[in-house]
Amino acid sequence: MYVRKRRRPVSEINVVPYIDVMLVLLIIFMVTAPLITQGVKVDLPKADSQPLDEEAKPPIVASVDAEGQYFLNVGDTQDEPMSAVDLATLVAAQLQVEPDIPVVVRGDGAVPYSEVVQLMVLLQRAGAPSVGLMTTPPEN
Repeated sequence: MYVRKRRRPVSEINVVPYIDVMLVLLIIFMVTAPLITQGVKVDLPKADSQPLDEEAKPPIVASVDAEGQYFLNVGDTQDEPMSAVDLATLVAAQLQVEPDIPVVVRGDGAVPYSEVVQLMVLLQRAGAPSVGLMTTPPEN
């Protein structure tokens, strides 16, 4: 007579597939993270200034290049110039979602001061409570 042993069900979770998925996601993020950083080439004026608090939210950066074209680091068209109306609309929409996000102007050193002031006024009309200026530290 043949006696069959009963097997007990395994009550442990097999975590090996979860580790595999986590490692694949880690590799994907490591490969795509450097590709996400985009920007517009702007020669910032050099000045001794305090850096922004690292724990604060990343600011909205409105840029004006040497030709006087406007750019914004929000949205899908970060590397494409935009009109003043489009920039104001995007900033106002972003400030509706996050009203306490800082707003910073990044102006090329070759841009006339009046262009930077016009951009600052445009941002304040869009609802920015205060607008900061971005600089690069001087080389010693």
